[in-house]
Amino acid sequence: MRKLILSAAMAATALTGMTLSMAANAQDWRQERREERRDDRQDVREAGRDVREERRELREAYREGDRRDIREERRDVARAEHRYSRELRDYRRDNPRVYSRGNWSAPYRYRHWDRGVRVDRVYYAPRYYVNDPWRYRLPHAPGYARWVRHYDDVLLIDLRSGRVIDVYHRFFW
Repeated sequence: MRKLILSAAMAATALTGMTLSMAANAQDWRQERREERRDDRQDVREAGRDVREERRELREAYREGDRRDIREERRDVARAEHRYSRELRDYRRDNPRVYSRGNWSAPYRYRHWDRGVRVDRVYYAPRYYVNDPWRYRLPHAPGYARWVRHYDDVLLIDLRSGRVIDVYHRFFW
């Protein structure tokens, strides 16, 4: 009887230690994933800052530089924009939950929109506004415009005229 109780106590102690180590590994994995996401967000922010900096330098080249300076700055802006789009694409690929379709529906059929087209007010009612565009890394909308969701697309609409300023097709998955 004594051997049975002793072996049961040893097994319980071993299982408890194993369970604690498994929980610690899961916590380490979550912490690593959290840090990885933070690094991804930081990369996107840095790439956006680089684009703004290069555009600023291009404006200065237009004001003060010669043709060669302007050409070089245009190349730098193109490179910075390419890096930003690559970082954003990687962020979207690595964080699909943020861009998941979710529970969304509209009382009208899908329509493909392009820039400059006038949109009827029913398509950009307040219920279709994207209230947190920074979450999706959308560019800042001017005060007279709003980001609006239309099925898997995102439209930037001028609320005064109803015209589409910008479109991201297949934005949500």
